Amino acid sequence: MLENVAPSDGATPARRSLLAVFAHPDDESFGPGGTLARYAAEGVEVWLVCATDGDAGTVDAEHLGGYASVAALRAAELCCAAQTLGLAGVEWLGYRDSGMAGSPDNHHPASLYQAPLEQVVGRVVAAVRRHRPQVVICDNQFGGYGHPDHVKLHQATVAAFFAAGDPAQYPEAGPAWQPQRLFYTAFSAGWLKLLVWLMPLVGKDPRRFGRNGDIDLLQIISWETPVHAAVDVWPYREVKRRASACHRSQGGGEEFLPWLPDVVRRQLWRYETFTQGYPPVNGRPPRLRDLFEGL
Repeated sequence: MLENVAPSDGATPARRSLLAVFAHPDDESFGPGGTLARYAAEGVEVWLVCATDGDAGTVDAEHLGGYASVAALRAAELCCAAQTLGLAGVEWLGYRDSGMAGSPDNHHPASLYQAPLEQVVGRVVAAVRRHRPQVVICDNQFGGYGHPDHVKLHQATVAAFFAAGDPAQYPEAGPAWQPQRLFYTAFSAGWLKLLVWLMPLVGKDPRRFGRNGDIDLLQIISWETPVHAAVDVWPYREVKRRASACHRSQGGGEEFLPWLPDVVRRQLWRYETFTQGYPPVNGRPPRLRDLFEGL
């Protein structure tokens, strides 16, 4: 298991830190895994906050051998992925997975969906103050693909980003620290539209995408957000693949969209893209190639 170790006192120009805040075990690898691997390899302290135990995720019985619960399995998979990506450590917020929108898991009293927002904000504030990142990344306001946990954690992270720098808020969470940039993961709608067009040609339904067929790509296209930063992760594609393979109970390690032509695959996976949440984008948007550019 990875240990949470507080960074040294006093950030200096030589010390760079990034905090990634995501809802479930596997979000870090299936999402911006290339970005996390790149910055870790470049010497950035990359910390992950994982809000839930992933217990509502479907798991084939063959993967549960030796584990007392789905949550225990998902925790082991996340530790494997974190070590593969080179993360400095993982913060576990300890909420229960809320399941997809409209599922009975939404009503579980221990779920992230049912947790008071102020409580979740306070826990993220504590992580920000403990690890003192310059850059924070999380899902966008639509939760990427609409998952209730992703949406709630986006709301909590945005609030925590600003509250962390205010000593009057959550004083029990430690000395104030204000990160400099906030980014949200962003889909490339152009390539997503191409995928939606290609899928019926190979017998796939774009309204029933994913392991459980519960992701509607047509709806996701309607949630397009601007791309302000594009991080080249092609040199880290193998690290991301190995980290994703750690999440074997969620289909990690399987060839993703194996029917795609190689030329399309290269274009799709070369960059991981982000929307800049702070500083606010006014006028001509930035086109960053590095989340730390200018810091």
